Amino acid sequence: MEKQITRSSEKDWKVLMEEGVKTDGIFAKSLYFDPATNRPTVFLLKFEAGASYPNHVHPAGEEIYVLEGEVRSGKDELKTGDYLYMPPGSSHSVFSKNGCVLLFKVPEEVVILK
Repeated sequence: MEKQITRSSEKDWKVLMEEGVKTDGIFAKSLYFDPATNRPTVFLLKFEAGASYPNHVHPAGEEIYVLEGEVRSGKDELKTGDYLYMPPGSSHSVFSKNGCVLLFKVPEEVVILK
């Protein structure tokens, strides 16, 4: 893998689009696109006030760092500066009452729970 610099300030927020998932009020900026998995594995997500992401499983785990605002990940309340590591196989939903910006590292695609 070669060095890569991504200037997030030069990228536009894009509506998060995932087939079969309601993602109203969630926007994304890809920071690292992994050609081996053909998907972004490190990205920013911006949740508008009241936005939520449904319950899902992380087959390879997940890392979240809260850059701005606050968010509820399952039963955990996270605020600016908080970091959350979710081990492989863990599940949760995400909700932000007042909005937030989050840094995510997700090595493998999530599985939505119905």
